[in-house]
Amino acid sequence: MLAKAEVRFVRGSGRKIRQVVDLIRGMNAKEAAGFLKFVNKRPTYYIRKVLDSAIANAKHKGLDVEKLVISRITADDGPRWKRFRPAAFGRATEILKRTSHIKVELDLGKQ
Repeated sequence: MLAKAEVRFVRGSGRKIRQVVDLIRGMNAKEAAGFLKFVNKRPTYYIRKVLDSAIANAKHKGLDVEKLVISRITADDGPRWKRFRPAAFGRATEILKRTSHIKVELDLGKQ
């Protein structure tokens, strides 16, 4: 791990974010950033932001951005925001608004 970035409390379930994360795991960092532009899923916005942040951190360290590879990327579940909605017969049902934590680690690839 040469450069890393993390975003926490992203509004979206970890399960849905992992669908996009699995597509770019192991890719070249620049290729992955371009690839995310064409994936039609809501979490790509947040994943792209954290990936760009990790690339900027690598640039700040003086690393060659063209050789960077996503060595590790995870989307873990965060806390749930609990809200309530009225239901029949005076009851209330719970609504879980899920959050996630996304972590990206970049490393030099074999080139």
